[in-house]
Amino acid sequence: MKESEAGVAVSIATEYVPVRRLLGRNPGPMTGPGTNSYLIGKQRLSLVDPGPRDEAQLQSFLEAIGDATLENILITHTHADHSPGALALHEATGARLIGLKAPDVAGHDKTFVPDRLFSDEDIVDCGEYKIQLIATPGHVSNHICFLLRDEQLLFTGDHVLQGTTPVILPPDGDMAAYLEALERLLTIPLKLLAPAHGDVMFQPYAEIEKLIAHRLKREQKVLAGLDSLGACSLDELVVTVYDDVSPQLIPWAKKTLMAHLIKLQQEGRVSEDNELWQAQQ
Repeated sequence: MKESEAGVAVSIATEYVPVRRLLGRNPGPMTGPGTNSYLIGKQRLSLVDPGPRDEAQLQSFLEAIGDATLENILITHTHADHSPGALALHEATGARLIGLKAPDVAGHDKTFVPDRLFSDEDIVDCGEYKIQLIATPGHVSNHICFLLRDEQLLFTGDHVLQGTTPVILPPDGDMAAYLEALERLLTIPLKLLAPAHGDVMFQPYAEIEKLIAHRLKREQKVLAGLDSLGACSLDELVVTVYDDVSPQLIPWAKKTLMAHLIKLQQEGRVSEDNELWQAQQ
């Protein structure tokens, strides 16, 4: 990501609708420089992913909003680096909370409660612009991307990241659903991708196709690993399949490996017995 200061609103390249990015104050191994929040519009504003609850970041949002009105808080999904800041921002501004409720599994922010039941392809009419909800399950089940239709700009959350690939987190995350959602994005008119982590991407279809190719290549590596090792445990297989990642990332790689295995098992291509996995001949 280009150098930027946390909490400072920086304009990104749009034609008709102003969009500003505010970097979060939560750098780390899984968040990179921090979570990107995006402030959309001139007077009737929407904010994507306020990130963790943080008083300093809340003040940065309020300063960036200024004399305008924040009407909507848009949540791509309910992980701790995306949604917990929504409640305080809602209390300070009265903005609507838009997204999908947290699934009943560990690791999600249960403080986020959307104003109503939202669905795939719902449109939020903000007067100055329109935003469409695009359901993109995979990383987790309640993941949404938000399409700023006037700009053909997609706020991708953790579905498409710049410079890295998202972890797929079963049992709530689903590799087959993730790949299907990526394929769907190829059918939508897009000019820009604005991820939760990393820089804005200006070749959306190339980025999405690269991500699909990466996942399918990893899938083939899973099958090759099983052919080589025979019946093996997840701990044994991950070392072969993810021999290109640093050791500290192996625990996360195991989660995505499990997602690959579940997909392949559903397709009848691998089987599991007593926590040992093997390819089906």
